[in-house]
Amino acid sequence: MTWDEWERLKASAADKDAARMQLNGLPPEDRPNAGSPSGGFLAADQQDLAAIGNEAFKLYNRLWKEARVTSTDSAASDLSSQGFALGGALQHVSTRWDKQLGSVMDACALISNHMDFTRNAHAGDEVFIERHVSSIQTLDAGFDDDWAGHGKPNPVYAEKKDKKD
Repeated sequence: MTWDEWERLKASAADKDAARMQLNGLPPEDRPNAGSPSGGFLAADQQDLAAIGNEAFKLYNRLWKEARVTSTDSAASDLSSQGFALGGALQHVSTRWDKQLGSVMDACALISNHMDFTRNAHAGDEVFIERHVSSIQTLDAGFDDDWAGHGKPNPVYAEKKDKKD
């Protein structure tokens, strides 16, 4: 492209009304979350989280009451003291059962606690995002020519008048 051709293209673009600089953005109806405390779409359904946490808690309690077998240890001791090899095997099974039961109970407790944490974390995230988006909306309004007619100050940045009573 030569310099003359460049100058011709610039002059042609300047003559057209459509070739004006503008800041692009979404219209307010397409920004339902901007500054709206109830319009956020980031949501954690409290009932679902509570239900999962509650079921995990109930399972933990049932495992504590029903899955622990203390009589196996005493049976293993009795069999071993009487010279039966089955006593050692039964003790091994009991030890493995207790380890596995502990792992499942720990997982239930983790799930229950995590549901409480997730519910609180998402609620905090929603507030954080809402604050940032609404501050972006205010900044964006300062660049929007639609807020005031030509030659009039933008009310977003208008100075507050002191009231003296």
